Amino acid sequence: MAAEESRCLLGYPAADSHPRVQNKKLYLATFAAVLGPLSFGFVLGYSSPVIPQLRKINDPKLRMDSSQASWFGSLVTLGAAAGGTLGGYLVDKVGRKLSLMLCSIPYVFGYVVTISAQNVWMLYFGRILTGLASGITSLVVPVYISEVSHPKVRGMLGSCVQLMVVTGILGAYIAGIALKWRWLAVLCSFPSCIMLLFMSFMPETPRFLLNRNKRSEAIASLRFLRGPHADHEWECRQIEAGVQEEGLNLSDFKNPSIYRPLLIGVALMFFQQVTGINAVMFYAETIFEDANFKDSRMASVIVGSIQVCFTAVAALIIDKTGRKVLLYISGIIMALSTALFGLYFKMVLPNRNNSSNPDVWFTLNSASPGTESSISWLAVVSLGLFVAGFALGWGPVPWLVISEIFPLKARGILSGACVLTNWVMAFLVTKEFHDFIGFLTSYGTFWLFSAFCCLNVTFTAFYVPETKGQTLEQIEAYFRRS
Repeated sequence: MAAEESRCLLGYPAADSHPRVQNKKLYLATFAAVLGPLSFGFVLGYSSPVIPQLRKINDPKLRMDSSQASWFGSLVTLGAAAGGTLGGYLVDKVGRKLSLMLCSIPYVFGYVVTISAQNVWMLYFGRILTGLASGITSLVVPVYISEVSHPKVRGMLGSCVQLMVVTGILGAYIAGIALKWRWLAVLCSFPSCIMLLFMSFMPETPRFLLNRNKRSEAIASLRFLRGPHADHEWECRQIEAGVQEEGLNLSDFKNPSIYRPLLIGVALMFFQQVTGINAVMFYAETIFEDANFKDSRMASVIVGSIQVCFTAVAALIIDKTGRKVLLYISGIIMALSTALFGLYFKMVLPNRNNSSNPDVWFTLNSASPGTESSISWLAVVSLGLFVAGFALGWGPVPWLVISEIFPLKARGILSGACVLTNWVMAFLVTKEFHDFIGFLTSYGTFWLFSAFCCLNVTFTAFYVPETKGQTLEQIEAYFRRS
C-alpha cells in the first residue's frame, strides 16, 4: 500500500506504469548542471598547485609572501559567501536554469582576470569573482537537481554535486603538476563554458514553473525529464497540491514549517565546517612529508583520489541506506580519526613548542629525532580515515538535505542563509586555525574537532529528518504538520 502511494506521488498512478519513466534526459540535465560544481571544484583546487609557483615567480609584482598566499587561498570563501546570498535572490527571481547560466559569467571573467594578471591585486580580484560564481553554484545546483529529480534517484543525483566538486579539486591537483598557473586557469575556465552551452538546451524545473503559473511549460519540462510515456498530468497535480502561491513574509518565520528546516539547514552547514576538514587538509602535505613522501603534490593527489572514491560510494548507496545512516557512519569515523590526530600530535610535539608556537613546520621539525617517523603511519592512517569518512557523509549529505527540506516559496532565501553560513564558517576556520593551535595546542585543537564530530552525530539523531524515498511535497507536508 505504502509503495503504491509512493508511486502515485511520484507521478505514476499505477504499479505497472512505473517502468514507463525514462531517466536518460534527467541524467543529461543533471550532467549539464553538475558542470557547475566541477568548475567550483577547480576553483577550490586551483590555489594548491599555484601558490608554490607564485611564491617563487621572478616577477616581483606577482610574487607572494606567506600572508598574501593565505589571502589568495581564503578570498574564495568570502566571494562564495556573497555568491550564496546573491544566488538565494536570483534563484527565486529569475529561476533555477537562468541563475545557473548567469553564474558562468563571473567564472569566465574571473579566470580572464587571473590569466591577464599584472599584480597580486588582480589575482585577488580574479579569486573573488570565481568565489562569487562558486557561491551561486553551491546554492543553485542542489536546488535544480532536487526539483527535476524523482525520489527514487534524487539522493544519488544530489550527491553528484559533491562528487563533481571533489573531482574538480583532484583535476586541478593533477593538472597543476604539468601546467603553469596561467595555463591551469585557462583549463579551469572550460567546464563553466560547456555548462553555459548545455544548460541553454535544458528545461526549467517543473516546480518553479508551476509556482509562476506556467502549467503548459511545466508539463513540457516533465515530458523532457520523464520521457513521453510517464503520467505527466498526475505528477503535475501532485506538485500543484503542494505549491503555495503567496509570497514569503517576515511573519512566516514564526511558522515551524519555515524556521525548523532553516535551523536544521544552518546547523548542518555549521557542523560540516567545524568537523575540521579545512584543518586536516591544511596539515595533509606536512603529514605525508613526515611519512617520507618526498613529493607533496602527489600527496594532494592521493587525498583527492580518496575523496572522489568515497563520495562516489556515498552517491551509489545513499538512496538505499538513507541520509541519516551515512551521517552517523561519517561522524563516528571522523570523531575517531581526529582523536587519533590529537594523539599523534601529543606524542610527537614537545610541550614547550606545542603550546606556544603555532607554526606547524617549526613544531614538527623540533620534535625529538625519530619520534615522528616512527609513528608517522598513525597520522597517515588518521588522514586517510578522516577524508574517507567526510566524503562518505558530511561532505555530500548536508548539501543534499538543504536542497530537500525547504518549502518551495522560501527555497531561495533559506538556501541562501545556509550557503552564507557555510562559507563564513569556512573562512573563519581557515583564517583562525593558527590562532586555535596557539591557544589550544595542536592536539587540543584536534580533540575539539573530535568533540564537534560527536555533537554532529547527536544532532543528526535528534533533529535531522530522513528524506529517503519521499517527494519534496511530502517533506514539506511533514514540516507543516510539526
